[in-house]
Amino acid sequence: MSIISNTRHATASTTTTLSQRLVVAVSVSILGACLVYFAGFSHIEAVHNAAHDTRHSAAFPCH
Repeated sequence: MSIISNTRHATASTTTTLSQRLVVAVSVSILGACLVYFAGFSHIEAVHNAAHDTRHSAAFPCH
């Protein structure tokens, strides 16, 4: 005996305004800059070693 299930997925059409997209873009940019700043100038050896090669390949000085 087989059971056939018919499920419908409701698609919610969401619209985002330009100002909402700008807020998200600016927020993500600030978060990224904070992470790069933290990894670049951290004195914690584990953080420094984890991001070391990436920083040098992006020409971000760490020494």
